[in-house]
Amino acid sequence: MSTSSKIEWTEQTWNPTVGCTKISPGCKHCYAEKMALRLQAMGMRGYENGFGLSLMSERLAEPLERRKPTIYFVNSMSDLFHEEVPFEYIDKVFDVMKRAHQHTFQVLTKRAERMADYCRGKAVPPNVWLGVSVEDRKHGLPRIELLRGIDVMVRFLSIEPLLEDLGKPDFSGIHWAIVGGESGSKARPMQRQWVDGIKRQCDRYGVPFFFKQWGTWGPDGQKRSKKTNGRTYKGRVWDAMPA
Repeated sequence: MSTSSKIEWTEQTWNPTVGCTKISPGCKHCYAEKMALRLQAMGMRGYENGFGLSLMSERLAEPLERRKPTIYFVNSMSDLFHEEVPFEYIDKVFDVMKRAHQHTFQVLTKRAERMADYCRGKAVPPNVWLGVSVEDRKHGLPRIELLRGIDVMVRFLSIEPLLEDLGKPDFSGIHWAIVGGESGSKARPMQRQWVDGIKRQCDRYGVPFFFKQWGTWGPDGQKRSKKTNGRTYKGRVWDAMPA
């Protein structure tokens, strides 16, 4: 189902697959898993398997039915490049995105190696942005290298939840960086200096910087509601997007 989104950096979500499995520390407190289990308990169609991976072919045509140009986050409740999603099915998703040229599609994955394998030798439609999650050095930074090797109009990073200082990562060839802390009762803190380091690298490489949220822990290290901590950084809201 395609629905309007409360995610600050997109407009609609489109889930041609639902469900996933955890592969790195950023997955530990997965919001999509919690939501899927709630939807399963409510008897919502498409979530009969809870957070088990399901291909939702009946949803493939949804973007084609919407004429108004829209920014879609693809698979907010899954990962398009999950190992159990056949390349043949991914072909169908990409075909829809190519045909729905009035829209912009944001595809985010933690499985950068599989995304790179899929895209090798293919022309990615210009209205499709490809991104990777970057939560730490061990798992996140290698994903940036794989993303950089893909020929695509916009490459973006979702640095959320930011779990440690990333040092001075190479942002060459990157067109957008989203940064955010973790939310929820078991959230892990994000420190101000970690965000400062990413902002410096964005400035160095000319990468648009989007600060999504502090999450459960504020910049002063105090635990509060996500809403109370807000999303201002250095006294302002940073919501830059790719040109």
